[in-house]
Amino acid sequence: MRKQILSMLALASLALQFSGAKACTNFLCSKGSTTDGSTFITYAADSHTRYGQLRYSPAADHQPGDMLKIYDYGSQKYLLSIPQPAHTYNVVGFMNEYQLAIGETTWGGRAELEHGNKEGIDYGSLIYVTLMRARNCREAIKVMNELTSTYGYCNGGESFSLCDPNEVWIYEIIDKGDEKGAVWVARRIPEGFVSGHANQARITQFPQEVGRFQKAKGKGLHKTISSAHMDYIYEPEVECVYSADVVSFARKNGWFSGKDADFSYADTYNPLTFSGLRACDARVWSIFNRINPDMKRYLPYAMGDPTAERLPLWIKPDHKISLHEAMNLMRDHYEGTPMDMTQDVGAGPFHCPYRWRPMEFEVDGKKYIHERAISTQQTGFSFVAQCRSWLPNQQGGVLWFGVDDTYSTCYCPMYCSLTEIPLCFREGNGSMSQYSETAAFWLFNRVTNFCYLRYDVMIKDVQSVQQRLEERWINDVSNFEMDYSSDEAMVNMANKLSSAYAQEMMTEWKKLDILLLTKYIDGNIKQEKDGKILTTETGVVKYPSQPPYPDWFYRAIVDDHGEVLQVK
Repeated sequence: MRKQILSMLALASLALQFSGAKACTNFLCSKGSTTDGSTFITYAADSHTRYGQLRYSPAADHQPGDMLKIYDYGSQKYLLSIPQPAHTYNVVGFMNEYQLAIGETTWGGRAELEHGNKEGIDYGSLIYVTLMRARNCREAIKVMNELTSTYGYCNGGESFSLCDPNEVWIYEIIDKGDEKGAVWVARRIPEGFVSGHANQARITQFPQEVGRFQKAKGKGLHKTISSAHMDYIYEPEVECVYSADVVSFARKNGWFSGKDADFSYADTYNPLTFSGLRACDARVWSIFNRINPDMKRYLPYAMGDPTAERLPLWIKPDHKISLHEAMNLMRDHYEGTPMDMTQDVGAGPFHCPYRWRPMEFEVDGKKYIHERAISTQQTGFSFVAQCRSWLPNQQGGVLWFGVDDTYSTCYCPMYCSLTEIPLCFREGNGSMSQYSETAAFWLFNRVTNFCYLRYDVMIKDVQSVQQRLEERWINDVSNFEMDYSSDEAMVNMANKLSSAYAQEMMTEWKKLDILLLTKYIDGNIKQEKDGKILTTETGVVKYPSQPPYPDWFYRAIVDDHGEVLQVK
């Protein structure tokens, strides 16, 4: 069997691109689901061309007639210009000075809409422009609706995560093809619950308004409004908002003909496929499965069966989620499940949970796939956004930012009030085509790519440094009290602290880089303690260990080439 599997991998050059292998994973935690009452959203930006850096836009005042040029987030092509408001907010990465954070995953959607509208704002610019103009989730939903209604939306299906110090929302949107604008729906995550999305639309049926929204309590009315009644979005009772034509647009195009109450956004605009489940929703299932044992019932769905019981939009975890657990939940290769990427022969003798692209391959006329896990080699950057309602915004909002693969990154605290981005994360410091020795992206990639050679032992050295730094920083950020004498004092302290954390991260990772090289060079494993290679009394390096390959690997070698290698 192993010989057959090895032959399959050898023929992987015949592969076709796995159609569902889109990028990015998000995890969303409400206040009631976390240990300290923070809200969290996580985001892994997975792309083979995405560089890991921290985009920055300072707060600014604008004059009438000032325009903002919009460039496509991916291609950097100019799209359009829109008027600036009187004031825009400070934005650090995907979080602004009011602790509003936004993440996303792409799902594309119906083939009829896949080319998108040629006019309007792209998904990435929609995030950044919204962060410049909105102070909380509800304002963000209103701004996003105004922007796409006024200027159009030129991308396919997207799921957005939104969080502020008090609320967490999931917002799903798709363009209207040849028509201007978008159809969308947004739902608030209930207190005590968590949600997630990973390149598959997640909102199915949703409550729809009964006439005009009324504030009267106890009337049995849905806590829902359409975009026709956006003035009511700030009412705390409202927990679902949708574009007024989200159902009628589908009817007009022949995609839905049932009762309004039966309308499912996801099934209409992003119908389930094997790849949509196995490469996308399975990642959400894997997170849910780690925090609620009842999720095992949804394994058939995660494995790619669209007829199986569907994964819910949100679940209640069996315990409250800490900040560090949220980070570690984004570190996942399906360990302990039938999709465990560390256990099949593709992992090699050293259990490396990575498969080079393409994801789909064909052998003897049959198609196969490699798994698409949360932790993947092509991640440009990722973050955990933490929002804390009991602190001033300058200190309360922290973007825990990391570059490269989530499994081996180190989440470094960047305060949302920063006005100076640390050099290692700064825009313009290197690129995907230009190496920079001061850029965190290149340092982290150098470490992880070396680890792929003997993954199962080398990753432990990485995790030791990673977990030590993160645990200490989490404790520091949790217990530190800033100088509240003025906003300026807090901003200065935020700059100082974030810079110090980033510098410490770079220093420790450079040490790690050197340790891995000296300890594991040429396939040997030198004896080491506390980061130092051990030597004899006379200064000679102690003889390294040379662990053998596992028995199954030796057998595979013999089966394949034993007649030549056998000792006569």
